[in-house]
Amino acid sequence: MAYQSFNPATGKLVKSFDQLTDEQLEAKLAAAAQCYRSWKQKPYAERAAVITRAAEILRAKTDQFAAIMTLEMGKKIREARGEVAFSADILDYYAKNAERFLAPTTLHPTVGEAHMESSPIGVVFCVEPWNFPYYQLARVAGPQLMAGNVLVVKHAACVPQCAIAFEQLLLDAGAPAGLYSNLLISHAQSDLVIDDPRIKGVALTGSVGAGRTIAARAGQNLKPSSMELGGSDAFIVLEDADLDHTVKWAVWGRMYNTGQTCCAAKRFIVVDKLADAFLERFAAALGAIEAGDPLDEKTSMGPLASEEGLLLLLEQVRQAVDHGAKALVGGKRVDRPGSYMEPTILTGVTPENPAFREEFFGPVALFFRVKDEDAAIALANDSDFGLGGSVFTRDIARGKRVASRIETGMMFVNNIGWSDAELPFGGIKDSGYGRELGEMGIQQFVNKKLVQTAVNEAPL
Repeated sequence: MAYQSFNPATGKLVKSFDQLTDEQLEAKLAAAAQCYRSWKQKPYAERAAVITRAAEILRAKTDQFAAIMTLEMGKKIREARGEVAFSADILDYYAKNAERFLAPTTLHPTVGEAHMESSPIGVVFCVEPWNFPYYQLARVAGPQLMAGNVLVVKHAACVPQCAIAFEQLLLDAGAPAGLYSNLLISHAQSDLVIDDPRIKGVALTGSVGAGRTIAARAGQNLKPSSMELGGSDAFIVLEDADLDHTVKWAVWGRMYNTGQTCCAAKRFIVVDKLADAFLERFAAALGAIEAGDPLDEKTSMGPLASEEGLLLLLEQVRQAVDHGAKALVGGKRVDRPGSYMEPTILTGVTPENPAFREEFFGPVALFFRVKDEDAAIALANDSDFGLGGSVFTRDIARGKRVASRIETGMMFVNNIGWSDAELPFGGIKDSGYGRELGEMGIQQFVNKKLVQTAVNEAPL
């Protein structure tokens, strides 16, 4: 596997990195196992000192960290700064709350006293994607390091500089050697890591295919795992929605991070009464977006993170059109250097069209017109994915009722507000299992131990 930084705004290679040898990998695994023996004994305050310091460094060097991300995967610089800030917030959140989240819980047995206590399980192997190069790392590092676990992390091959920067961040914050190790390894070596008895848990954020492979490997080894996979989130617009408010969220929900977000709005399901007005305004807004240099503050759309991703998206659009869909807006590559694609709206996507079941990881929106609320719910649920979704209506109680009927891990009423450290993140169906962030996020890889004390006669 080649670990290479390509600037997707220019297509030029920035830097290449050597893959770890098997001997180097073994040294890192041994260091992680050794570190765990002492780290698990550290009081929460000592763990928090490292994690809090890492958050402080992120904030102090926001521009530096953001620039690496923008040059390596094309995120607009304003969004990159926002990701750095959110990553710092996540680290702070767990530094402040981990001890409370993992405090013993009193039980009330019929005989004696009992409680549940939480303890770390060991070295956890994380496989992370390129679309949020720091946030994805922070949301495993914050909870798991505060829980007393140790991490070895395989980041995406196209963001090695971000991976190295995050590892150095923790070292600069005072982390002991082996606490957090970045692994530049191949898929074959990744399998060996999962098989290694020193690894006690596996966390993946990535594609459905990667999830099936890695979850199966973890299962063969009887190791707990969490899988945050893809999504094809519904954006439901009811006939009483505030159109001004809704269209702004529709544009943000599809175009944030150039559409390269698992929980982005991807399927726009609009009740017939408002469909024409919504589509006209949504199409005009997307059509006005212009590609530009992601380092320029004024740029409204950056490139896709890789040429491979762009070509895949273009092929998906081509196949969708070949099967009867219409590209109402966009559908083509932008005529400029770099991996840019026009914001696109596909209409007329029928259940027989491959696009109906696919995830479009980029600036492509699927538009559906439905008769009423029940039809919107049925269409939203007719998906192999179940990550997130949203519903827009002036009637909040109605919005909550609709949200309760959608088969996903997350639903938002009149917003898409997933960027909060306190809100658990994750899905169902092909979108995976387990949760990150919130109190649930720190519980994924801890041992929940029952301790009972009673003085009673043993049964004969």
